[in-house]
Amino acid sequence: MEVHECKYYQRLDDGSVECQLCPHHCHIAVGKAGRCRSRHNKQGTLVSEVYARPCALAIDPVEKKPLYHFHPGTKCLSLACTGCNFRCLNCQNHDISQAKPDDVGHYMLPPEQVVKLCIEKNCPGIAYTYTEPLTYIEYVEDIARMAHENGLWNILVTAGYVCKEPLNDLLPLIDAANIDLKSFSDDIYQKVSGGRLATVLDTILTMHEAGIWIELTNLIIPGINDDLDMIRRMCRWMRDNNMEETPLHFSRFFPQYRMSDVQPTPISTLKEARQIALDEGLKHVYLGNV
Repeated sequence: MEVHECKYYQRLDDGSVECQLCPHHCHIAVGKAGRCRSRHNKQGTLVSEVYARPCALAIDPVEKKPLYHFHPGTKCLSLACTGCNFRCLNCQNHDISQAKPDDVGHYMLPPEQVVKLCIEKNCPGIAYTYTEPLTYIEYVEDIARMAHENGLWNILVTAGYVCKEPLNDLLPLIDAANIDLKSFSDDIYQKVSGGRLATVLDTILTMHEAGIWIELTNLIIPGINDDLDMIRRMCRWMRDNNMEETPLHFSRFFPQYRMSDVQPTPISTLKEARQIALDEGLKHVYLGNV
């Protein structure tokens, strides 16, 4: 397998590297990988171990991302590589997001072959999804650039935990995104996912201001992020940042991964959250996993 050097890192004097892709800023010793497991220090060079090695391929309705206001009724080629820079206790794709690249089967698929496959399957676009596509940003960028050259659109399904420079480099290649806004509490972000809220909010605003079509998903987990006052603050933040027209998807939780003892979200909670969002002026509010 050809080694693909990562962007966004700095070599350090002792042979280690500092990854500068996301706010974790992992210091990675020779022979070790970063928090995402897919970016590896190979003799002082940070390389992506998943470049051109997707672990999942599927054809999905665009609504599954979920995107309800971006080319509804069409399908997209969905692609994922192993890895994630979060550690969500409730992750439904933990078998690939929390896995090392060599622990999961994969395809050998360079960017031009992804675009060719998309065209062959009569899909008008490609979705980078299932895991965290920002952790394999070099692969996403190369595919997305070729996709645009061939008249295809690009969808990013992301938790939005990324530094400003790589995000700004990627945005011209992205047409739509669904961003997972996990809660409106920094404390919950740290405890459940291992990240910080402020970075995600910055990503959302940056994408919105760049003119990318975005939709937000908020998975409501009983006893974790189902506080209705917090949900109201989240909806007000959207309204105050001119996102009244941005679709918001409240998604139902089911027991997963390290939250297998948590009960599914009551439908009544989802309905209350939706009414709060509408009361705060949001125009397009949907319930998912119901």
